[in-house]
Amino acid sequence: MTQYEVTETLDVKGQNCPMPVVKTKQNIDRLAEGDVLEVFATDPGSMSDIAGWAKTTDGVELVNQVEDDDVYKHYVRKTE
Repeated sequence: MTQYEVTETLDVKGQNCPMPVVKTKQNIDRLAEGDVLEVFATDPGSMSDIAGWAKTTDGVELVNQVEDDDVYKHYVRKTE
């Protein structure tokens, strides 16, 4: 498992597509290289949406995703 330390937490619970991805991008842009953003979402689609966004976006890496009851947790590292 990849080790990471959360730098900032973003709560987008209750928001539906595309807002979890939009807010994640806005917040990751403000972070420094190496920082990890923790995102809490309730939209089940956020699992594939954030994974797809991270895969196709330079400068970010999806380090983990966890489903915890009805909350989806995403961990995104800024790589550049």
